[in-house]
Amino acid sequence: MYISDGVGDRLKEERDRLGLNQTDFGALGSVSRGTQKAYEQGTNSPDLRYLAALEGAGVDVQYVLTGVKAVLSKDGIDSAESRILENYRSLSEGDKASVQRLTSALAISAAT
Repeated sequence: MYISDGVGDRLKEERDRLGLNQTDFGALGSVSRGTQKAYEQGTNSPDLRYLAALEGAGVDVQYVLTGVKAVLSKDGIDSAESRILENYRSLSEGDKASVQRLTSALAISAAT
């Protein structure tokens, strides 16, 4: 059984959003580049293990499957952002400062 039309396109959108090639994105879900390509072309359907692994890596699986972006939590952040925040809060002050410098540099780079 194949998942609805558009899943392949939305997988590619999420892959592009994360800045990954098919090989690296497929590796997040423990599949080969060829399998990833088949998913994106709609000639094969992803399974639940693959989708669960992608969700753990920050992919909006709700969007991939339905075309509807994940609803933000009461704090105004999605589940991927929530996980990032939880990880950040567990860091030492020095590591938090490093993360702040890194994300600032990435934001400046993305804006240019």
